[in-house]
Amino acid sequence: MRLTGKTAIVTGGASGFGAGIVRRFQKDGARVMIADVDGDRATQLAQEMGNYATAQQVDVADTGSVRDMAMAAQDLWGHIDILVNNAGVTHPPGPLEDISEDDFDRMFHVNMKSVFRTARIVVPYMKERGRGVILNIASTAGISPRPRLNWYNASKGWMITATKTMAVELAEHGIRVNAISPVAGETPLLKSFMGEDTPEMRQKLLDTIPLGRFSQPEDIGNAALFLCSDEASMITGVALEVDGGHCI
Repeated sequence: MRLTGKTAIVTGGASGFGAGIVRRFQKDGARVMIADVDGDRATQLAQEMGNYATAQQVDVADTGSVRDMAMAAQDLWGHIDILVNNAGVTHPPGPLEDISEDDFDRMFHVNMKSVFRTARIVVPYMKERGRGVILNIASTAGISPRPRLNWYNASKGWMITATKTMAVELAEHGIRVNAISPVAGETPLLKSFMGEDTPEMRQKLLDTIPLGRFSQPEDIGNAALFLCSDEASMITGVALEVDGGHCI
């Protein structure tokens, strides 16, 4: 029960890696806000989790929606201990010059500017208390870029740099900031990464992972639990690769 008494917001928390984080946090005693653009799915998961979970519909690409999310958490709990910036999208695989501006802008607002938005709104609450933890979900794509996911790669590289610069600035306020870099996993985005979900495409991707399997939501939940717990009190500014050896 490493998060007993802690409160946590998990964006994109209704499915995929986010749901894995929500389930692990709740199992270890945290009160969790499942913040997701799919409000119905968030509500369904919250009902499964019981009294320690609450659903919040949020569009991380909209500042007003993010502010409503943070205020709802403050009103509910009185403080925010942990913020997980997990919400993310990708663009269709393709040559970098063929990616549409609309697809790029959507990814920019969800993958990158959402971190700016949540920081502007949540960090002041954490500064007032002199403590807090922020976890950003990056990707191995930001470390070892793959062809045809060009601008997605760049957005996750930005996430890693943002994590480090946030960590060095916020340390004096007692706020730790880390990132997790998963390899491709069994999430709704897998098909988007591959372009098509076929046995051949899956095997091609698996061949790049020495441990021979995709990451699972449980893998990311376990890593997130450690980095957000007091056991990691001396760890800030890292981008932990949870990738089965993909980046070696």
